[in-house]
Amino acid sequence: MIIAGLIDWAPAIAALLVAGLLAGFAAGIFGIGGGFVVVPALIILLPFLGGNAAEYAHVAIGTSLATIVFTSFRSVRAHAQRGAVDFDIIKSWSPWIIAGVGAGVLLARVIDGQALTLVFASGVSLMAIHFLAPWLADRQMRDRMPTGVMRASIAGGLGTFSSLLGIGGGTIAVMVMTLCGRSIHRAIATAAGFGFVIAVPGTIGFMLIGLGVPDLPIGSIGYVNLPGAAIIASTSMLTAPAGAAAAHRLPAAPLKRVFGLYLLFVAATMFRHALIA
Repeated sequence: MIIAGLIDWAPAIAALLVAGLLAGFAAGIFGIGGGFVVVPALIILLPFLGGNAAEYAHVAIGTSLATIVFTSFRSVRAHAQRGAVDFDIIKSWSPWIIAGVGAGVLLARVIDGQALTLVFASGVSLMAIHFLAPWLADRQMRDRMPTGVMRASIAGGLGTFSSLLGIGGGTIAVMVMTLCGRSIHRAIATAAGFGFVIAVPGTIGFMLIGLGVPDLPIGSIGYVNLPGAAIIASTSMLTAPAGAAAAHRLPAAPLKRVFGLYLLFVAATMFRHALIA
């Protein structure tokens, strides 16, 4: 019976392994956490683990954040070896980011699965515009990073937005840093660190708000599915360093356009999934 079960789950396991490979590479090359790859894959594949379909969006978001803990840690280490990570920015922004994550988790607690999927699809659409029209952010508006109220607002909003979408927030972080005069390579490397800061409290939060929720997929602790997270993380950690290396030697423009088109496809798929659910 165990062997038969493994055979039944083999396609889902293979798909999650591939999602992990793609998420890890995306995390390294763009400084993102990989959630834009992981969340849609999980929403499609969680039915293999059973449970109430109405909870899949929350489980996908929480599990994505759990994978980002490992992916972003591996990515930021690879970038740090090249001396590209600005740890002072990470330290000064972290308290506000964590506060924002807490707000996002509390919002997720009161939003149903359909609404959360629509939030994800809307966020992905906005991110697609950034990747398809990078010239909107490819300019310098100031020569230093925001401080005071502006930093608290941007960092807090980044944490809230990212925790609701199950992402590492790298796209927004890179945009802010390049607008403030940081090089694209330094921005990508530092954004990978933001992903870790977002993912750790986000994962804990989604575990806590999901405790006691009945009929979750097999292997879930709260809204974090441990088998799914382990499978994805096992391969994402392998490709994150390769993505980081590629970020320092490959032209970014064509890769951004390809990823932007992928995000449009994901957004359309998620809108459709939410509206027909």
